[in-house]
Amino acid sequence: MLVAAAVCPCPPLLVPEVASGAAPELDAARAACGDAVALLAAARPEVLVVVGPADEEGRGAHLAGASGSFRGFGVDLGVRLGEGPHQKRPLPPSLAVAAWLLDRTRWAAAPVEGLGVAESLGGDRCADVGRQLAGRAERVALLVMGDGSACRTLKAPGYLDERAAAFDQQAARALGAADVDAIQALDAPLAHQLKAAGRAPWQVLAGAAQGAGLAGQLLYEDAPYGVGYFVAAWS
Repeated sequence: MLVAAAVCPCPPLLVPEVASGAAPELDAARAACGDAVALLAAARPEVLVVVGPADEEGRGAHLAGASGSFRGFGVDLGVRLGEGPHQKRPLPPSLAVAAWLLDRTRWAAAPVEGLGVAESLGGDRCADVGRQLAGRAERVALLVMGDGSACRTLKAPGYLDERAAAFDQQAARALGAADVDAIQALDAPLAHQLKAAGRAPWQVLAGAAQGAGLAGQLLYEDAPYGVGYFVAAWS
């Protein structure tokens, strides 16, 4: 059963070494992520599953001990997802950011596993995956990585799309309220058009939280670089 969840953004820029001189711009987001992870630990889960967007190579299960790096972003920095034997398949960037975040907060509350979710996964299938995750143990926690739209400004990765602000507002409201129905109702084709990588992981969370009776709190909401970033805690 799902007992707690944290929602965090997953840009590699969250890692100060990657952001370099621009690192202070995301200090508030990093602090909020740390607070959300601390609430996960306080829930005393038996297992923590990290869920994040992934391409075809990175999707699927990543066992404890899986490693990743930020070399593709110009930084010779490696990370590992929990404690376990070395895994040949590298973590996708979203789970590498999660591994960095857990290491930064010195996570030791429960064993950790990862799940890379394809952007193409439909809402109903996401919910099914979430229900399976929630059934893994009596006390399951999720760390859900994902960004909102990437079309909030002219300089955003996806350029300016007038629909982006409304989409992000809907997503932020749903994540902050732990409103599983509203999250499940997010428009997948629109999310794809707006390059909102968090849609599928969020809908996995919605499936896992069905019937759990969790309350939510939005800890951070902003759109630096024209991308919607949200941090929420459910408990």
